[in-house]
Amino acid sequence: MSVKSTHSLDNVIVTGGLGFIGKHFVRRCLGLGCVVRNIDKVSYAADLMTKAEFENHPNYRLMQADIADIDYLPESDVIVNFAAESHVDNAITSNRKFCETNFLGVQNLLELVRCKQQLERPLFVQISTDEVYGDIYVGQHSESDILVPSNPYSATKAAADMLVKSWGRTYGIEWNILRPTNNYGEHQYPEKLIPKSLWRMKRGQLALLHGDGSYVRSWLHAEDTVDAILAVIENGERNSIYNAGGATELENIEVLRAIAGHLGVPENEAWQTTEDRLGQDVRYSLDDGRLQALGWKPARQFHDELPVIIDSFDFKRFA
Repeated sequence: MSVKSTHSLDNVIVTGGLGFIGKHFVRRCLGLGCVVRNIDKVSYAADLMTKAEFENHPNYRLMQADIADIDYLPESDVIVNFAAESHVDNAITSNRKFCETNFLGVQNLLELVRCKQQLERPLFVQISTDEVYGDIYVGQHSESDILVPSNPYSATKAAADMLVKSWGRTYGIEWNILRPTNNYGEHQYPEKLIPKSLWRMKRGQLALLHGDGSYVRSWLHAEDTVDAILAVIENGERNSIYNAGGATELENIEVLRAIAGHLGVPENEAWQTTEDRLGQDVRYSLDDGRLQALGWKPARQFHDELPVIIDSFDFKRFA
């Protein structure tokens, strides 16, 4: 049964806080005066410039470790789990570490929460993905829909969601799951569509486009995702799931067209098509009415934010 409870944000554990969405959340929490402990293994996709920035803040501590290996959780009011292997192409090529981090890592975190005294357990917030639902040709997925993941990445995320729900029912852990659509924003590691395409086009190389580029994604700014997480922590019903939908739905080819247009690159010099990704999902779309009922809605517009992302792109950040 879903219940309403209140959790302070004074003391927060964040996992994967040097990753893309995680670092936006950490920065916001520090700005709010929270004490933040970040558990991050500092993998290839970690933002080392942000790492240096955070380490200068008196309320921040980094625990460099893999969530699948840790045997201790500091005291906290809330734990927000961003830590994940998330690149679908990598999951298709080599999926073992996706199982280790995305599934066993979550199992380990849940066990560490379970072992605490009842009144000392933090709220567990799992950052999931719209991909757990699989694709949908028309309409939108709601939180009660059956999960039909299409690739090893989304399968491990769906499995982690099941762990969270079952640990809640069996052990009484308080939890929430947030399922956002495709995130975008400044300083994203260049393996996802927007930064990877920027990386290539700005170097005079052709961006790579799966299939005919007709696959549809909804785009949500990382800062809007942070707003969604805070709304769930502050006002959400416990032991329940919230979708966070992007306000802009675009075919992948439209995204590349917008990037090329801002850079002044002719389309015939901007990208080339490649084979479809194995297990390719045609379209994602979420019904986020439950989250909007908490007072949340996306505040940032894709076509306003994209030029800022393009102009601020820094090759040195992830070189």
